[in-house]
Amino acid sequence: MELAKRLCDTYGPAGREGAVRELIKAEIKDYCTDIAVDRLGNLIAYIPAKRKNAEKIMLCAHMDEIGLIVTYVDKKGFLRFTNIGGIFTERILYERVIFENGVIGVIGVETKPETPKQPRMDNMYIDIGAKNREEAEAMVRIGDIAAFSQNAMVLKKRLLAKALDDRIGCYCLIETMRKMKSHKDDLYFVFTVQEEVGLRGARTGAYAISPTYALAIDVTDTGDTPESSKMAVSIGSGVAIKVKDSGFISNPVVKENLVSYAQEADIPYQLEILEHGTTDAAMIQVVKQGVLSGVLSIPTRYIHSTNELCDLSDIDATVQLLLQVCKKGLSPS
Repeated sequence: MELAKRLCDTYGPAGREGAVRELIKAEIKDYCTDIAVDRLGNLIAYIPAKRKNAEKIMLCAHMDEIGLIVTYVDKKGFLRFTNIGGIFTERILYERVIFENGVIGVIGVETKPETPKQPRMDNMYIDIGAKNREEAEAMVRIGDIAAFSQNAMVLKKRLLAKALDDRIGCYCLIETMRKMKSHKDDLYFVFTVQEEVGLRGARTGAYAISPTYALAIDVTDTGDTPESSKMAVSIGSGVAIKVKDSGFISNPVVKENLVSYAQEADIPYQLEILEHGTTDAAMIQVVKQGVLSGVLSIPTRYIHSTNELCDLSDIDATVQLLLQVCKKGLSPS
């Protein structure tokens, strides 16, 4: 899992995905016919079909992660910030962050009596070790973006890391490209930007490609921890084939083909309905005349925290199902 760990550890908040893009580009350059980067920053790898009248299939995962952006530096050198993407304040307190230039900080919170027990972002700050504003501003400027600083590790047969959302989806696409022995249709492997702030890369990528079919590869929540919300998804039980989330309803033909392929190849799978949250597929499906879309999800605990957790067997099941899609396509049989 060394590549997966490197992907997760790499700095890449929304709008600052360059290092992740260069890492992926180096890994896939020998497995595709063409690689392009669009003006928004999506990395698009193309593998053409050998037959005429092939369909276009877009397979995508997003490169960006959540982060924090500096809004103010006070006279003592502490940095105030706001969010880049969905931040749960209770999951980030006293965690380390890293800026693109390598500056490290730790997130603190005001200790005034009126500070709420559930801290708000406007009660929090980043401490970079500066003595005053002048020293801090020599290290970090207003508008600089921090990612969370955490090293990925394997816990027995599970991967623990920040940014599994969605570097593990990127990993699945890379592994699919490496292992693919045959494919039916024109394949576009798209590593998108700015998903966490509004599915933005998915829109431009899908508009340029104009695919007939698309699959987003992303993480999903689980219902398998103590006192968790009831959800029929758990880690270690297989790839999750999405039925619906808060912004997307899967195309029934795509969903049923995915289920059929999983059953035929004896790939463990589970059906997913996510009540809160969505993926790039929600944007892709409404581009131009519409795209027949679905989602493959890797069940993940503690999403949007600095320690997300998934199972290696679910990663493998996702790759195996993607290989079936590449081999057989997504057209109605």
